[in-house]
Amino acid sequence: MDDAKTAWSTQIKMQGRQQPGSPSNAHRSADTGHSNGPGSQNTGAARIAVADKNPIVRAGLADYINRDNRFKVREMVTSGGAFISLCERDRIDVGVIGWGLPDMTGGDVLRAIKRRNLPTRIIVYTGDYSPHVLRDAVKSGAWGVTSKADDPSVLIDTIASVRQGRMSIPFIDIGALSDDPLENLTVREKELLRALANGWTNEQIASRIGISRNTVKYHLKNLYEKIGASNRAMAVAMYLSNSRAV
Repeated sequence: MDDAKTAWSTQIKMQGRQQPGSPSNAHRSADTGHSNGPGSQNTGAARIAVADKNPIVRAGLADYINRDNRFKVREMVTSGGAFISLCERDRIDVGVIGWGLPDMTGGDVLRAIKRRNLPTRIIVYTGDYSPHVLRDAVKSGAWGVTSKADDPSVLIDTIASVRQGRMSIPFIDIGALSDDPLENLTVREKELLRALANGWTNEQIASRIGISRNTVKYHLKNLYEKIGASNRAMAVAMYLSNSRAV
């Protein structure tokens, strides 16, 4: 995945190479971010913030986005917490965030922005284009979702649409978004999920259900994939947050 991100960054830097005489905004601190100086142009441009754990992606995004005079990257940050704090203290029109940030997911960021009634419109820019991510992003209030595998121009078009108040979501089965992933579990998977929520270890599950520990691991792997969870903690959180818990 890191190799893919590096290749993508090289692509957008080549496409958005700075023209002679144009101001450079790409080089700034990844965590603190420096706003453009008093002499910067595009004072009426939409204010953009970028949050991504990969410094190459952050720099590449800033370089490419700033080549469009409709936008100005105000700041780049590494974590979800830093992004939320930025939106609270500054006017950010559109935020472009990765899904897997060091301290939280993109869904956590979206829900925090919504709880605080902040006006920033969020675009999720992710390499994980799974149905789970799309479902969580849309339900949590994302204005746009784009893939890091797409041509960089797609992201620019998405930012422009979102800035104008239009949602930009890829074609998906809208009906699937309302589906509860827990409803489609087998009896054994529901039993395992309840065991996880009760704090049972793999050894305890194997002993109490009467299966081997390897079989427990196999069933848990299938369970995580089915509900879109990456680990035990996420699976338990989904179980506890479900109003119709299995």
